[in-house]
Amino acid sequence: MISTQIEDACQILGKNDLVGIPTETVYGLAANAMNELAVSKIFDLKKRPSYNPLIVHIGHMDDLEKYTQNIPEKAYQLAKNFWPGPLTLVLERKPLIPDIITAGKNTVGIRMPNHPVTLSLLKQLDFPLAAPSANPFKSISPTTAQHVEDYFGNKLPLILEGGPCEKGIESTIIGFENGAPVLYRLGSISEEAIEEICGPLNYIKTISKKPLAPGMLAKHYAPKTPTILTEEISPSILDNYKEKKIGLLFFKKANCYDSAYSIEILSKKAHLEEAAKNLYTAMHRLDKLKLDVIIIEKLPNTGLGKSINDRLERASKK
Repeated sequence: MISTQIEDACQILGKNDLVGIPTETVYGLAANAMNELAVSKIFDLKKRPSYNPLIVHIGHMDDLEKYTQNIPEKAYQLAKNFWPGPLTLVLERKPLIPDIITAGKNTVGIRMPNHPVTLSLLKQLDFPLAAPSANPFKSISPTTAQHVEDYFGNKLPLILEGGPCEKGIESTIIGFENGAPVLYRLGSISEEAIEEICGPLNYIKTISKKPLAPGMLAKHYAPKTPTILTEEISPSILDNYKEKKIGLLFFKKANCYDSAYSIEILSKKAHLEEAAKNLYTAMHRLDKLKLDVIIIEKLPNTGLGKSINDRLERASKK
């Protein structure tokens, strides 16, 4: 059920059940992060493997030191500049964080989301929220309450309505090795913006079955429809799929307006921020058309274009 009643969400979460919540990045599937039974319901509903850790969402800056320890100075600098906002910090956890959140690791991902509904919710709770994206494991992330409803229906007691997500792709994840910042996941804050605050980043892009942070698996964010990522949507590529139902996804303009194709354009003005906001919604629309294939043209690999291309590469992975 989609609702605007934060009080109802508080009651459901207090009973260790799940609630869909809006954030500025994507909608999350939230549970009391301090209760293992509640958190286990996230893994069950998403069919998410237990080796994939979760992010803890907090509503107060002081909560950073409540749940993590031995915090590097650069982590404080990043939090000061980007919180509340789409930045997750992977830090040494305190013992009160349950193992189920961290997949047994001694670190935990933590962030303060920048959405008025969820910030209000967090400030009314006496516990933080574990909240991965509110979608089945590896599926397209949800950026509206309706996307969440379409995925889970009555399996989810409540979805808080917060409108379309402003950023549209997940948070950037930064960890630390010997105090030096490490980029674990590209996201809604560009690599360049992070480096302006903390200096050069080492980017760890793993396909391990034991990821250091969420969003690091090789295949993720994927439509059900077979998906191809290409540098350019050319006539020769389209010729490979003659007599097929084809969906095309472009950054700023379509090279072909043939009515035979279902076409989505992320930003007619070529704004990367707008493209990020529209990405998952466009993918959801194409995926509902029962196409034979979705062909996607890569974006410029700069700024947020890197983050969008990262999602597209994982979405199109075999």
